[in-house]
Amino acid sequence: MSLAKILVVDDELSMREMLSNFLKNEGYRVLAVDNGEEAVARVRDEEPQVVLLDMKMAGMDGIETLAQIRELNKDTSIIIITAYGTMGNVVEAMKLGIYDYITKPFDVEKLKRLIERALKAQRLSKQVPSLQQKLEEKYRLENIVGKNPQMFEVYKRIGKVVDNKATVLVTGETGTGKELVARAIHFNGLLKERPFVVVDCASLPQDILESELFGHEKGAFTGAIAKKLGKFEIAHGGTLFLDEVGNLTLAIQAKLLRVLQEKQIQRVGGTKPIKINVRIIAATHRDLEKAVKENSFREDLYYRLNVVLIPLPALRRRKDDIPLLVEHFLRQYRSESKGKIKYVPPETMNLLMNYSWPGNVRELENIIERAVVMGKESTILPEDLPSEISEASYISYPDLTAGKTFLKQRVVNLERKLIIEALEKTGWVQTKAAKLLGISRRIIRYKMQKYGIEKPS
Repeated sequence: MSLAKILVVDDELSMREMLSNFLKNEGYRVLAVDNGEEAVARVRDEEPQVVLLDMKMAGMDGIETLAQIRELNKDTSIIIITAYGTMGNVVEAMKLGIYDYITKPFDVEKLKRLIERALKAQRLSKQVPSLQQKLEEKYRLENIVGKNPQMFEVYKRIGKVVDNKATVLVTGETGTGKELVARAIHFNGLLKERPFVVVDCASLPQDILESELFGHEKGAFTGAIAKKLGKFEIAHGGTLFLDEVGNLTLAIQAKLLRVLQEKQIQRVGGTKPIKINVRIIAATHRDLEKAVKENSFREDLYYRLNVVLIPLPALRRRKDDIPLLVEHFLRQYRSESKGKIKYVPPETMNLLMNYSWPGNVRELENIIERAVVMGKESTILPEDLPSEISEASYISYPDLTAGKTFLKQRVVNLERKLIIEALEKTGWVQTKAAKLLGISRRIIRYKMQKYGIEKPS
């Protein structure tokens, strides 16, 4: 790691020598000049990280020197050295963008700490674009994989909202990639350098969700020992992602609606309204239209959130995308296989294609990651997959007498056959079919999803 370069600009020889010797002893590379013109030339040619600039010099003074340095280099940290009698110039220097100032006579240890902070701030500022770039790469639109016609409709709708701040509602079963879509919209659009804040409306207890969303004042309730900013304030200027918004209580829904209408919040226990500027992306696996009819979700809030609707299809409805997704996840987790490229042979791919994927894309990703990490060979074999996938594959083979078939696999096929018969006998009314089979409606719905049983269109 190269030593930081510091430029000392002072027309007093004794000051230049003192600062130069001190800084060299601290391990810095030091340049020293006695006038503004040469200082500007050194900044242009040497690009020092820090400039220690005296305000009062013969010829070009500190302010003019500062202005010219700033035109050449916006990143150099400039620390002004000034006497009490010229403090008025510090205000002008601040406007031109200095890091800080120190007054004569000064403590060299204080100056040392000031330089260290300036260099640290520079390192951190360089990391911000790097982190931002990583986020943009991670959530670029190409990471939403699929060529199924339903996915092309998703791409079209994303394309319509990335360059504006319209409210978006993303719907779909658990694991279909709702948060991935929300992040892709944010990190590919106008607000990509602003905050992206997530609130999981399902995992947070409803009694603390209001405080989480809107914040609270000190003493607002028992345990509120300090003021807390809510997610709306933290997301100001950026995007607030409300995941599983369908789980909100009616009381929280009413407060959220008021925030969306008035563009301001009020902390719990607070009296002053706080203006906010936030783009809302909401997501849910629930059927909100049905919830509105059942009076468990406010109709006015539903229409406020449903400005642009992006419905995500279940993976079982776009199985032609499974090979593409497998390739995508193999590349993504290549580092975990020590750089080896894993191969999925046809027999393994057939198993993946025949499974109903109740956990959708997330379940597929988890299975591929586990196979990459745990598999000993460069090929992902059928035995590297969970048993439920290999069991489900036998559903597609009606002739169980051919070849080797185990009892567990026969039971799976028999169970599927009985469920279909019960559904056909009851006109595909799940409640009646479940009663006929002696199981609950919840279980029959789970089994239908697991075995890929759907009512004929």
